[in-house]
Amino acid sequence: MSHAVFAPWLPWSGDPWMVPLLAATPEADTGSMVLAGVLLSLVVIYVASKVGGEISKLLDLPPVLGELVAGVVVGVSALHLIVFPESGAIAADSQLMGILQWLGGLSSEAVAEVFRSQSEVVSVLAELGVIILLFEIGLESDLRELQKVGYQAAIVAVVGVAAPFGLGTAGLMLLFHVPTIPAIFAGAALTATSIGITSKVLSEIGQLKSAEGQIIVGAAVIDDVLGIIVLAVVASLAKTGEVDVMNVVYLIISATGFLLGAIFLGKFFNSSFVAIADKLQTRGNLVIPAITFAFLMAFFANVIHLEAILGAFAAGLVLDETDKRKELDRQIMPIADILVPIFFVTVGAKADLGVLNPAVAANREGLVIAVFLLAVAIVGKVVTGWTTFGQPLNRLAIGIGMVPRGEVGLVFAGIGSASGVLTKPLEAAIIIMVIATTFLAPPFLRIAFKGSESAAIAEAIPEPADVAS
Repeated sequence: MSHAVFAPWLPWSGDPWMVPLLAATPEADTGSMVLAGVLLSLVVIYVASKVGGEISKLLDLPPVLGELVAGVVVGVSALHLIVFPESGAIAADSQLMGILQWLGGLSSEAVAEVFRSQSEVVSVLAELGVIILLFEIGLESDLRELQKVGYQAAIVAVVGVAAPFGLGTAGLMLLFHVPTIPAIFAGAALTATSIGITSKVLSEIGQLKSAEGQIIVGAAVIDDVLGIIVLAVVASLAKTGEVDVMNVVYLIISATGFLLGAIFLGKFFNSSFVAIADKLQTRGNLVIPAITFAFLMAFFANVIHLEAILGAFAAGLVLDETDKRKELDRQIMPIADILVPIFFVTVGAKADLGVLNPAVAANREGLVIAVFLLAVAIVGKVVTGWTTFGQPLNRLAIGIGMVPRGEVGLVFAGIGSASGVLTKPLEAAIIIMVIATTFLAPPFLRIAFKGSESAAIAEAIPEPADVAS
């Protein structure tokens, strides 16, 4: 008797040993297969995140870096387990879809539908992950301390947007003769700062509440607001060739008003929140109202064309002032443990390292431009640390903390690609810049803060003369 080899990637040939296990499932009813695809994707994501995080921890690197690298391994660059249609992938590119097709005996059309729906669900879960992450970061941030460094954070943010944007746009036009609008678009991609990645690393190394940490987080929030405005401007340029001034003014007013209004109203909301939580008698009496408030704030931010994560961060800042903050922080942690890894693994999974291959002729020009963009991306953010003044600060750590572009940079590249503004070499260069800054910043941020901690310890130890006296 011959035994067929189990090979999910092979089409069913009629061999009775290769009969699909779920052949009885009606092909028209793809709902159960979408659920199966989501569950299988989550299994891969969680295993990858834990393996990557543990290896990173063993190497004394931030676990978030391990999650990002694990995402690259299971994503479009290597194993093709977690891939997404927006990156140009189709169902046939996904190994998981091959398994589902074998299990369910699905046609190519049904698999394509399952792939699209499954990818949407995983993407939404990743968005929820970053919303929860920013809510958690808001809870861990001290609003009073953030207000103390507010002016410094604003200066760091403005310089961190203006310097890379100006250097990048001018350099591309003068050195590489890139047309004006694509150069502006690429310059805009250099302005972003991934608050999710930086704040996660700061939290892991216990520096989130430090003066440097608060400046970085505050500047990253302002960066996001400025980045949204810049993105609106360049997207308008890409579509019409001209800037919609009224839209830019609207974004500036709505973003500023939203953040200031949320913080101001939060002072009156805190007592009501505690009263509601105290009156509820069922499970989740604290965490459910808190999550509801975070989602509501994220919704309002999204409705007025801001990033939902800004609303979640503002909600965390507001609830940070309540008496129940520590208990709430403890209850949010397991929710973050479930959702946040999905975000970091998917960011890594969407990064296509194929653009680094110099053997492909189209990539070579992109690699040269990428070296330039990477230099501007790092220098343009690192210099922001030296715009701070007053108290003694670890300026290098502040500058490095602003370097990672993460998912924000990928959004710029994606919109530029979809609009047809970016050439393949320029798009590849932006993606390389995003990947490099995202992966380089976490370990260097940790190193920068280690130096700061060592100096602080040395200053705290009295000199022998002091002891003798």
